[in-house]
Amino acid sequence: MKEARISLTFMLLAVTFCVCLIVSNLMEIKTVDLGPLTITAGVVVFPLSYILNDCIVEVYGFAKARLVIWLGFGMNLLVSLLLQVGILLPGSPAWEGQEAMELVFGAVPRIFAASFTAFLCGSMVNAYVMSRMKLSSSSSSSSSSGFSVRAVVSSLWGEGVDSIIFFPIAFAGVLSWSQIGSLIVTQTFLKTMYEIIILPVTMRVVKRLRSIEGEEAPSKPKSYKWWKINEI
Repeated sequence: MKEARISLTFMLLAVTFCVCLIVSNLMEIKTVDLGPLTITAGVVVFPLSYILNDCIVEVYGFAKARLVIWLGFGMNLLVSLLLQVGILLPGSPAWEGQEAMELVFGAVPRIFAASFTAFLCGSMVNAYVMSRMKLSSSSSSSSSSGFSVRAVVSSLWGEGVDSIIFFPIAFAGVLSWSQIGSLIVTQTFLKTMYEIIILPVTMRVVKRLRSIEGEEAPSKPKSYKWWKINEI
């Protein structure tokens, strides 16, 4: 059986994707006022994971993007579990930062469940929409305009699904449904605008990746089943 080729560039993208995801979750505890809006600090970093997701789907295909998404999910879960172990370890008499550590890293299980579920679903939807749009495109799949449309539409779907799942699970019974609805719309809009603003950079990255790898992504994966991580 022919082995799948994993390049150094792909590996670096996967590592960066995981780092952005982990850091964004660590930053979620801080709220930031943006004019009349209140957002979480993680909004600054989290959209980068979707941009990297778009680049991976465009250059390497849906199957490898699916593998990276599962890798990000696993590494995020591992970091969360290790942080909980660190919190539970008895501190030395000189240690005075236990309360601060619990405040920053001791997110309740409900928030973790909401974050992990929303990320997995949103990222898979983003990669799926990106791949299917490229497959069904009548124009050149490598054109700048074609990629721009795919990147924005897929991110809108992915960010929308992420927000629709995360906020009700995390805040139902804590915030009113009108507040939750407002957060869903605001976060989806801001993250998508982030994608649009940084789109010229994303396009340059994709162009550079194509020149490095010297090949086009597979036109169609073996399957779109989200759990098939061995099909790369």
